[in-house]
Amino acid sequence: MRLTCKELSPVPKSTDLVVVLALQGKKPVLPTGVRVATSAFSGFKGEFREAALTDTGKGPSTKVLVLGVGKRDELDPERLRRVGAIAAKRAEEEGAANAALFCPDTVATAVGAARAGRALAEGAVMGSYRYDKFKSDKKPAKLKALTLHGKGREFRAGAKRGEGAAGGNCFARDLQNSPANHMRPRDLLAAARKVAGRSAQIRCKALSEAEMKKLGMGSLLSVSRGSSEPAYLIHLTYEPKRRSKGKIAFVGKGVTFDSGGISIKPSPKMDEMKYDMSGAAAVIGVFHALGDIDVPYEVHGVVAASENMPDASATKPGDVVTAMDGTTIEVLNTDAEGRLVLADALCYTAKKIKPDTILDLATLTGAVVMALGHELTGIFPTSDKLRDDLLAAGAEMGELCWPLPLLDCHKEQVKSKVADLRNINSGQGNGSTAGAAFLAGFVGDIEWCHLDIAGTAWGSVERDWVGGPTGSGVGARLLIEYLETRADGPKGAR
Repeated sequence: MRLTCKELSPVPKSTDLVVVLALQGKKPVLPTGVRVATSAFSGFKGEFREAALTDTGKGPSTKVLVLGVGKRDELDPERLRRVGAIAAKRAEEEGAANAALFCPDTVATAVGAARAGRALAEGAVMGSYRYDKFKSDKKPAKLKALTLHGKGREFRAGAKRGEGAAGGNCFARDLQNSPANHMRPRDLLAAARKVAGRSAQIRCKALSEAEMKKLGMGSLLSVSRGSSEPAYLIHLTYEPKRRSKGKIAFVGKGVTFDSGGISIKPSPKMDEMKYDMSGAAAVIGVFHALGDIDVPYEVHGVVAASENMPDASATKPGDVVTAMDGTTIEVLNTDAEGRLVLADALCYTAKKIKPDTILDLATLTGAVVMALGHELTGIFPTSDKLRDDLLAAGAEMGELCWPLPLLDCHKEQVKSKVADLRNINSGQGNGSTAGAAFLAGFVGDIEWCHLDIAGTAWGSVERDWVGGPTGSGVGARLLIEYLETRADGPKGAR
């Protein structure tokens, strides 16, 4: 779907569907020249997600859809994001090839013009997302173009950024939803190279298994030993147009299929382990968005791409491997492989890139789902500022985060009697914290946060633009907002 943004007027000469947003308790204000029967919206209250469709008597379209956004003092970007998604979905259902969505100034000013434009654009793009690549009877989408109409330059600028961020989310979803035989480590690398090809500001390189072996990445390489697919360490770099204000690194777990290895998983829902590369998908999705959105930071994306399989060469429970920094690791459970690939990816990031801040994203533990469900990402920040920045970014993007504790005693629990560390903390029960505690030893003194997205990467509740059993693309928009918030300061200062 092609998205464009224009002023509230003039009304397009011809469109298949006009969509108008309306506040609760207020009469819908139709665009100039659009006429409907006097009683057409007599029962419409404007409650959040309420929809009313009617034929027109005159105007550029034969149909008008009015969508309620709820009460003005309860309006926020998430509500606009949802009605933007509903608008795109209803247009598709009505068979509209093109549609025009009108956001009255009374609605936009309730949250700010830029935020309104961004949220509506995000909702429209993500709400129209579909994954039917492997359907033999797939039908092309009917909705080809949607035009957002809003007042002023800020609204249009917000819509452009929203479209870019949503594009990153949808690209991440495509990677997540691909079957594991079509999304191998080599395919993640191809996707990263494709993203780099979209912008002269983005570069991509990759380390082969031989190159990783030279660097001493025995922890990462131990995971791919049981697979016929070679592992890669993918490194994306974004250079800003102007002088950089700092260096930020995002690290993603890219286990394209996780059988559990020798500690094999039970068969029910093992098919969902194609989503174990969701952290990598988010990182690559960020760079897709950076092809359309400029930020004043040098941004690095490091993806540890591997496959965890149980053949005769696979790492066995009890084996000891050595990470890039010389740390020895007792592998007590080969299904706790995400922290093994991330250990070397974090070492590489800290030693070779030396960023100001590192954020890693991983579908690391089932325990975080037990703690927070599918609606919250568990975060383990090492500074209050980083915690607050991520909480604010999550709230703004509808990708909520929740801080979890990481204490010295948790780090003691992952020490091994045989080696320096063990990759699980048998018996203590705090599985998510144990994963973060293990990773903490590989970042040194750099500001860092581990984001456990095992719950939010798929399976969340339906919210019009996201939800259900397929990939959510979580993280891509969150990290873009983090970069923009870090660059621009508090919302009121934008």
